[in-house]
Amino acid sequence: MFHALMQPQEENPQEQEMESPRDGLKKERLLDDRHDSGLDSMKDEDYELMVKELKEIRIQPQEEQPGPPQEPWKQQVTEDGDTFLHLAIIHEEKTLTLEVIRQVAGDLAFLNAQNNLQQTPLHLAVITKQPEITETLLKAGCDPELRDFQGNTPLHLACEQGCLAGVGVLTQYCQTQDLLSVLQSTNYNGHTCLHLASIHGYLAIVEHLVSLGADVNAQEPCNGRTALHLAVDLQNPELVSLLLRCGADVNKVTYQGYSAYQLTWGRENTTIQKQLGQLTMENLQMLPESEDEESNDTESEFTEDELLYDDCVIGGQRLAL
Repeated sequence: MFHALMQPQEENPQEQEMESPRDGLKKERLLDDRHDSGLDSMKDEDYELMVKELKEIRIQPQEEQPGPPQEPWKQQVTEDGDTFLHLAIIHEEKTLTLEVIRQVAGDLAFLNAQNNLQQTPLHLAVITKQPEITETLLKAGCDPELRDFQGNTPLHLACEQGCLAGVGVLTQYCQTQDLLSVLQSTNYNGHTCLHLASIHGYLAIVEHLVSLGADVNAQEPCNGRTALHLAVDLQNPELVSLLLRCGADVNKVTYQGYSAYQLTWGRENTTIQKQLGQLTMENLQMLPESEDEESNDTESEFTEDELLYDDCVIGGQRLAL
């Protein structure tokens, strides 16, 4: 079991006045990626007590006792839905985290518990960039397909962060069927892992995902853009070249009928236009006529002296024409 060992600590009163424990733990990166750590919603005295307990906790060998083991810490959940394991990962208590995972081996309900933001411990291990913890969680049976409140799996988050170590661990230790499912899935914005890596320009991750079976021609469900369309939108010639080498279909069109080449019109980068122009079918190179142009070419059905309606009623009386 876990026991808190009280140890005297020397504190500088002046330093304590200048920076409180709450300020010390608010790392900009962690809070930005965590979205809402739940720390701000706690009372000062509760927050300081929690920080004190985390700093003073030490791991003691578990004594075997008759009957089922008593593990009250497994039942404790914060108002933000965080379990003891969530908190240990958030505060990057590596030794404590590994010991918790060891002691709950086989308890998949606990390992896959989701907080109020639908984040599992695996999500948080990726967010805080702890690849060793990520690997241990996967080996312990954590589900890599669970989504957070934005529909992101842990691999979506790693691709969005551009974390090669995280992507490597997640793709290496995922079961094959789980990995293929994650590569095909979209978050609530309609983006696959490949879309996210492309949007942020992480070329190495894009190439790695395609090598693992990610569909390079996958379309966003909202408008049908592929990674190649996104590369044109972002004016990233290196990404365009990579996607073409990976087998991207230049003749794939969006749901509005636009090829990637047609999206190059009116943009400054002519290199991308030349790359795509040589490969795109001729009928997908010219921009389609706009609805405004079509409406201007069509004469009005009515003259200025003609009324569109002949049954106007004012004050209950039909208007005489």
